[in-house]
Amino acid sequence: MNNKCPWCGSDKAQINLWLKDEFLTKEDFHICECLSCGLLYTMPRPNKDKIGEYYKSEEYYSHQENKKGFIPKVYEAVKKVNLKHKYKLATKGIKEGRLLDIGCGVGDFLHTAEEHGWSCTGVEPSEEAKNIARKRIKADIIASEDLEKLPDASFDLITMWHVLEHVDDLKWQVEQLQRLVKPQGRIVIAVPNYKSYDAQFYKELWAAYDVPRHLSHFNKTTLTKIFKSKGMVLKKTEKLIWDAYYISYMSEQYKHHSLPLIKGAFRGFVSNLKARRSGEWSSMVYVF
Repeated sequence: MNNKCPWCGSDKAQINLWLKDEFLTKEDFHICECLSCGLLYTMPRPNKDKIGEYYKSEEYYSHQENKKGFIPKVYEAVKKVNLKHKYKLATKGIKEGRLLDIGCGVGDFLHTAEEHGWSCTGVEPSEEAKNIARKRIKADIIASEDLEKLPDASFDLITMWHVLEHVDDLKWQVEQLQRLVKPQGRIVIAVPNYKSYDAQFYKELWAAYDVPRHLSHFNKTTLTKIFKSKGMVLKKTEKLIWDAYYISYMSEQYKHHSLPLIKGAFRGFVSNLKARRSGEWSSMVYVF
């Protein structure tokens, strides 16, 4: 088993947290902190040929459509509002051009971008999600390994909405981002923030740890350091306020509390309130 840090390769680490895959398998995992670069990462890391098994669930909303029930309907309603916010956030101050969305799922963000005149390419490992996306949008949808076939400096905007934490080869992925973006281009990365209030409150039951699907765990310091080492400059940070509510709702379910929707809404509200002062939002968006 490879115990080395997925970013710097150091084998010097300490265990920060023992936790389970509360979402699906109930298997035991732990989160290590690299003592060299500070990155948090999940151990043990599933092999590439096994990781897909941890996504096979009817409850994994990001790759499914037309689901029945109250929570999926709420999820879809909030997603529509969030999509408009994410599009404005990602494209503010730049003209339409070529967009690459890595981990595009069923193509929601690409569909929004196409409506605004962008020429789009998507990357998606799930065949099911890829097939749905191809029916909805004009964009070319490719597999992750095909990123290397794309020409250098070919995109004005590259987005990864809650995808970087899933990436098995973090170093390769960041190097591809550096290679593919135009010299004056923009990279937008959204990831959970384990420094947020809701993460500190729920601890090992914080749903956004989502082991072993989330292989790396970031805060502003570690993510900025990673991108800076490859010559990419952080221009600003933003937040996705709705994520705090959803993550808190899922965390309440893991605690097996009654009324998880109400309690999660309250905890998400508190987290957003505290983040106004601390800047540590449950989900952070980084614009490089």
